[in-house]
Amino acid sequence: MKNSFTVLFLFFIIGNSFAQEDAWIYLTDKPNVLAALANPVSILTQKALDRKQRHSIAIDERDVPVNEVYIATLKTQAGITVLAKSKWFNAIHVRGSEDDINALSNLTFVETIDFANQNFNTASRSASQLNKTEIEDETVAFTYGGTQNQVEMINVDNLHLADFTGEGITIAIMDSGFPNVNTMGAFQRLRDNNDLLNGYDFIDRTSDIYAYTASNHGTKVLSTMAAFVQDQFVGTAPDASYYLFRTEDAGSENPIEESYWVEAAERADSLGVDLINTSLGYTTYDNSNYSHTPGDMNGQTAYISKGASIAAEKGILVVVSAGNAGATDWQTVGAPGDSPDVLSIGAVDGDGNYVAFSSQGGAAQIGYQKPDVVARGGAAYVISEFNSIVQNNGTSFSGPILCGGIASLWQALPNASPTEIKDYVRQSASQFTAPDDFLGYGIPDLDLAKNLALSIDEEQLGNFEIYPNPVKSSLNIVLPATVNHLEISVYNQLGQEILNQVITENSKTIDVSNFTAGLYLIKFSTQNISKILKFIKSFN
Repeated sequence: MKNSFTVLFLFFIIGNSFAQEDAWIYLTDKPNVLAALANPVSILTQKALDRKQRHSIAIDERDVPVNEVYIATLKTQAGITVLAKSKWFNAIHVRGSEDDINALSNLTFVETIDFANQNFNTASRSASQLNKTEIEDETVAFTYGGTQNQVEMINVDNLHLADFTGEGITIAIMDSGFPNVNTMGAFQRLRDNNDLLNGYDFIDRTSDIYAYTASNHGTKVLSTMAAFVQDQFVGTAPDASYYLFRTEDAGSENPIEESYWVEAAERADSLGVDLINTSLGYTTYDNSNYSHTPGDMNGQTAYISKGASIAAEKGILVVVSAGNAGATDWQTVGAPGDSPDVLSIGAVDGDGNYVAFSSQGGAAQIGYQKPDVVARGGAAYVISEFNSIVQNNGTSFSGPILCGGIASLWQALPNASPTEIKDYVRQSASQFTAPDDFLGYGIPDLDLAKNLALSIDEEQLGNFEIYPNPVKSSLNIVLPATVNHLEISVYNQLGQEILNQVITENSKTIDVSNFTAGLYLIKFSTQNISKILKFIKSFN
């Protein structure tokens, strides 16, 4: 009996010694920081540099890549597997036994070690397991023309009528799989316009982003923004450009997925992406020792939430689905939607009513509102990997529906900062003056958001008028007293620029006599401000 106990005890010790753990290894420094910052094009694309300059975002040490020598050294350490890296955190995600990971502290370039299993760091945390796709997989019978409701609900259809369809805006989608996006008819228009910019699979470390990975979730998410089926389906940003990044392994739940997400966000930043959409949320894991608790959903605890906040600092507008835990014990918005720096999107049904599965604001989110706003996520229209229009439930779809709408809004307000866009969206929402933990600020009206922004521009420009309107031949322009020189562009209903000229105090009239009758947009641009007005060309 004694011998049996000894054998079992030894087995317990050995089993624990060799159990695989996940941890983040934070490094002490980076090489050649000054040289890299002096030559930023060596570490970021020109598009990324242009976006940062446009929004006055400083380039700093966080933009410098991790020391590859340090990574190579970690890979040679006994029992250690390197899984992911982050330049923003100057950290490496590794897997190995507790002893082997702790042994890394002997390396001179290792500053701190943070185990995903909080038993090895701080007090234990536990929570009940949630299946993030359980609700989203419920399919409802197709009803023709359903996309009209989810588009009109946020009033993005009026932006589309004005030819603001997301053109010139780049969106990165982090998800679990994008099968058949490269061949499906619903994305033919996207491919023909060269707006499908490919991407990367951070799990399998391959650029084959369209392979089937046990999940069609990303394909459906992309469809709400980018798909186009004549007379049947139009996404909220059909002319935006898209990078697709696989960061979620649908077969398991492990904190490595948070690290993959941060890696993808860093890649998106370096590519000059404007918006990130993620219909993922992280709360609990297969190994309960790794799990977060609702109290951790404060925007400052989860690795992915801290990464999302850095992405926002870098000038990216991050749009995150709030989660599907509203009717569970968990209940609150998950990570990274808990970050105060991202827009977290809850769900309503086709009538604009709260749906019970939509995650709610929680006690941990002190001093800020979650969710921020809502869109249709109850029986939302999406397109499956089989090119079929179906209906699914989940904030996984309310998030991208609104993200695409924001892309169309941002096209209309090209000089607005990410923070300003977020503010306009919130201010336009149905219960902005009385937010709650179910709908946040409510359902946004994106056409109103555009008008709010333009009204602010109008105050800055002063008295600014065009007349007569409708016009037959000569359109007169009244400049405010503070402006004596600006550029104007006129666009037809197809979004084509048909006139560009400079307006001065001595030349304040444009000839529209040769224009065909119809609606036109005129854009006025100074060095710091742009303004868009409509005018109607009548029959001569």
